[in-house]
Amino acid sequence: MFDSGFGPDDIDIQQQERVYDGYFKMDRFRFRHRLFAGGWSEAVQREVFDRGHAVAVLPYDPLTDKVLMVRQVRLPALLGEGQPWQIETVAGIIDPGEAAEDVARREALEEAGVEVTDLWHLFRFMTSAGASSERIDLYLGRADLTNAGGVYGLDHEHEDIEAVAAPFAEAWALVENKRTENTPALMALMWLKLNREAVRAAWTA
Repeated sequence: MFDSGFGPDDIDIQQQERVYDGYFKMDRFRFRHRLFAGGWSEAVQREVFDRGHAVAVLPYDPLTDKVLMVRQVRLPALLGEGQPWQIETVAGIIDPGEAAEDVARREALEEAGVEVTDLWHLFRFMTSAGASSERIDLYLGRADLTNAGGVYGLDHEHEDIEAVAAPFAEAWALVENKRTENTPALMALMWLKLNREAVRAAWTA
């Protein structure tokens, strides 16, 4: 029912032009596509935000039932009339040749000072399919959060990141009270709410 029957061959990209090449990148495309009613669309022009693909991971300690969240300043959140210090999952960009799992472990150390052992893949999703080509792999990461917390980040990347470990019930209250706007955080916490007992059984056996 949900299969459109269309695929990559049903989009005809006629032109691609890089219009901005800075910290982020922007490309302008001219394309046409097949129509549900049959035939082809007229040529459409769109700009696409290209920032590569990313990984997000929510560290979880199954023995203490704690999760680790990070908080850092986000200028776009301020400009979008949101909370400029966002409560988030650990996250990072996938560099060429890197595996998503390696990025999850690396970023957990860099942003939160914790070592992630097992990884449970939750979702792969687009952040804003109408505007950006970015795709995120979201994980739950097994970690010992007994002494977790503090300020982390890389100076050369201008990072000032506070890591906070808290009982799952407190983290879930962020969802119930609408105190986080971070998509990976919302998705990971909702998934863990539904699957926590299965995770604890698997990771404490």
